[in-house]
Amino acid sequence: VAKDPSGKEIDALQQHIKNLLTPSTPFFFNTLYDPYREGADFVRGYPFSLREGVPTAVSHGLWLNIPDYDAPTQLVKPLERNNRYVDAVLTIPKGTLFPMCGMNLAFNRELIGPALYFGLMGDGQPIGRYDDMWAGWCMKVISDHLGLGVKTGLPYIWHSKASNPFVNLKKEYKGIYWQEELIPFFQSVSLSKESTTVQKCYIELSKKVKAKLGLVDDYFNKLADAMVTWIEVWDELNPSEEKSVTLPNGLAK
Repeated sequence: VAKDPSGKEIDALQQHIKNLLTPSTPFFFNTLYDPYREGADFVRGYPFSLREGVPTAVSHGLWLNIPDYDAPTQLVKPLERNNRYVDAVLTIPKGTLFPMCGMNLAFNRELIGPALYFGLMGDGQPIGRYDDMWAGWCMKVISDHLGLGVKTGLPYIWHSKASNPFVNLKKEYKGIYWQEELIPFFQSVSLSKESTTVQKCYIELSKKVKAKLGLVDDYFNKLADAMVTWIEVWDELNPSEEKSVTLPNGLAK
């Protein structure tokens, strides 16, 4: 369990819940970070029309001690440790991607659950250790489209065991190469106004993955098909969920 600078153990679950239950501000950056935290507020010049914020879909926490590095960085900096505790929560701005780690993560299942498929990866697949990255990129594009927020920062967890960088490199090397194609794709992709639910967004995104990334490698054709299967299974296992519920900002989920 990680501790704050006073030595108090961090209740990661409590902080994630706080993050999810307070709005996000993806459309305009507040220089006092999360304005909904105690002791903070919106600074001078922040538009009053945006101060209600938007629903928070994802809370992304950080690591103390051993950082979440890729294999090449692990090899270059084997002894590096993160001992810097930053007491801050930020909304990731609309249009900005980020590397999402799935090991300190909470999300609102009703708002964004169908978008958090961790991809077709692992044994038997040409890529590994990019499952949470893939989910994060898909989730962020869909959250931006539907007017939902994503926060990062607190809570911290304590990471005490470094994974083997040589094993990681074997899993990651194609991902490291492919991400130079993947990132521009997600940065430029746009979803249609007809995609008003997470499921519709994800299906539309799967088609774009097949059309664009399928040219990079046939693996992405298989991944696009798996994305469709994921949504079919999600809907089958969640038959009572409303497929289109109006959000406070007038968008649908």
